[in-house]
Amino acid sequence: MKKRALTLLEVIIVIFLITLITGAIGYNMKGALDRGRAFRTEQAKAELHDLLLICLEEGIKGEELVKNPKTFLKQFNLAKNSDKIVQDGWGDDFTIRYNANKNDFAISSTSYDKYKKKLNQPVSSDEE
Repeated sequence: MKKRALTLLEVIIVIFLITLITGAIGYNMKGALDRGRAFRTEQAKAELHDLLLICLEEGIKGEELVKNPKTFLKQFNLAKNSDKIVQDGWGDDFTIRYNANKNDFAISSTSYDKYKKKLNQPVSSDEE
């Protein structure tokens, strides 16, 4: 039996098919990373809000918590990684505001707000 090598045309067809399949997969995955970051941000905001309320109940003043939340999260051992919990999915620090009248915190992320605007979704400026 005679051994036959691949012709140049066959190699080009195989490369074309691999490129086509890779392109289709890449197109379907477009935006998946940003959706994951947005989900992580939403979860982190909720968790951080709860942890800050716990610190508030421990007697720490809200204004002090807003200035340096990492210190108090470490002090009370409330978060496994207190440096990461105060960051959104894009790695930027959250903006935390304390409302003394309601005794509550408003946590926001500029990267998350930009992502929502890009999707034409309403951005809530007074989220928990």
